[in-house]
Amino acid sequence: MIKNVKYHSTIGIIGGTGIYDSKIFNILDEIKINTPYGETSDRITICTFHDKKIAFLPRHGKNHRLPPHKVNYRANIWALKELGVKVILAPSAVGSLQTQYTPGDIVLPDQFIDFTKKREYTFYDGPVVCHISLSDPFCPNLREIIIRELKNLEFKFHPLGTYICIEGPRFSTKAESNFYRTLLKADIIGMTLIPECILAKEMEMCYVSISTVTDYDVWAEVSVNSKEIIETLNKNVNKTKKLLLTIIPKIKEERNLCKCSNSLDNALV
Repeated sequence: MIKNVKYHSTIGIIGGTGIYDSKIFNILDEIKINTPYGETSDRITICTFHDKKIAFLPRHGKNHRLPPHKVNYRANIWALKELGVKVILAPSAVGSLQTQYTPGDIVLPDQFIDFTKKREYTFYDGPVVCHISLSDPFCPNLREIIIRELKNLEFKFHPLGTYICIEGPRFSTKAESNFYRTLLKADIIGMTLIPECILAKEMEMCYVSISTVTDYDVWAEVSVNSKEIIETLNKNVNKTKKLLLTIIPKIKEERNLCKCSNSLDNALV
């Protein structure tokens, strides 16, 4: 772990589509961390806000240069752990698979379904094997904090939801979209949750997804294109930033309010 106190951070933010700007915080430095898994998506910005130290990493790199299937998730999570990060706030853009999840809504998924195909899902490729439990993928304490603040901000949100993660970078066919929503009962769809949240769990970090709905997926017979999604997303960026600024002061450095820091108990073979 990096010993320089200047860079040691408790809170990590993995900025999703549209959340590339760390200038809402007081920036101390930008650093590159070498990892056993290759390069991170971009340099990590070390920031402060109130009395909190934050490590900010754009998931797709600055200017959105990395598609979802090319993000080096293992390098990203390893680097944040190296900085001392215990908590990861992970904003992302998602599509809606249900009528009640409307564009502009914020969703705090509590479950996921993995439909990715060729990603690096674990830090344990042998000789040590890890069978991590993901019955509850997201930190319950962080979810409580965010739900409370969303109510205070009076933002429209959904405290529960099943996120289906697909490989990408293409969007779904109508047949796939209807399969996800009717047979699998998923609520939102995206391309970046997996394996990010799995790797965070293996590193015994608290992780929460903050998903912003940008569009209805093609089941709704509405054409989906990147331009319209980005336009809707940009309208909601300020909402997401305001939420982050509200959440961060409420996060305690000591993580004894959940079991995330003990995720490896009985998981290693």
